[in-house]
Amino acid sequence: MKKLSIGSWAYLFNQEQPTNDFHTLVHKLQHLGYQGIELGAFAPHPNPDSHDTKEKRQKLRKMVVDHRLDFSALAPDLWSQKLWSVEDAAPFLAAFEKNLIFADDLGIKTIRIDAIEPITRVKEIGIEPKRLFDRCVAAFDRCAKSAAQRGITICWEFEPGFPINKPSEIVALIDAVRSLDNANFGALYDTCHAHMCAAVGANQIGDRETLPGGGLELLQKLKGKITHVHVIDSDGTLNEHNTSTHAPFGLGVLNFDQLVPELLACGVPNDWWCVDLCFWPDAWAVTADSKRFLDKLRHKYAA
Repeated sequence: MKKLSIGSWAYLFNQEQPTNDFHTLVHKLQHLGYQGIELGAFAPHPNPDSHDTKEKRQKLRKMVVDHRLDFSALAPDLWSQKLWSVEDAAPFLAAFEKNLIFADDLGIKTIRIDAIEPITRVKEIGIEPKRLFDRCVAAFDRCAKSAAQRGITICWEFEPGFPINKPSEIVALIDAVRSLDNANFGALYDTCHAHMCAAVGANQIGDRETLPGGGLELLQKLKGKITHVHVIDSDGTLNEHNTSTHAPFGLGVLNFDQLVPELLACGVPNDWWCVDLCFWPDAWAVTADSKRFLDKLRHKYAA
């Protein structure tokens, strides 16, 4: 049976009353019956700076476990870094390493990364697509090898707000990094982002590229190359942050009766489905409903 977690960032971003206290968040998620929490290491939630000793990290892990939860993955705060607009990605790699040690100390086995810099910067700086791609591959190769030494898997989250968002580019990047002896590197398959990239072709540079089967076809193309899964609906729009609107289940167009059997067969090396309510204005209002929706699918397809 798949285990359900939810991303902690949903309760910080775009909320009229953010849940700043992490213990409160953990307590409420336990009460609602979630089995895990995905740690967004964004202040004021726990992060490498707020929990800068092994002792503090052990206390944090114990608090989560005492609430009968576990960490499904870590989403580090790397957005102040530069990845592909610079020749030298050393500051990005150093920030990643700091978060990697943090994840390891917390017993977290999966860490999320993305292409860091918004897609609007591609035109601003006029970077060649191949140079951008190659710089990402080189940096992700370093990240993957460092993570492998700690037994940690990397999931790269593709989305319309960042470059490398066409279906063929997504597959090519994962193949390129994995070809460098990085079996621990793969895609974070987010059901909403996949729809926006493969069915809508949102925010793509140059000729639009979509797949006849949309996000489902992209899922099939990525079979065996997916290292983590985020589940949420899509209404086919971008939000005010120029990325996919993560619409609550039932408010979008995705066919989960089609998606779920493929998700179960795609070869993900963990048992987590993480609900991603990123930027949804009132995340708590739909947190319980999200679990009920997924419980039905779990019992229908994964019991």
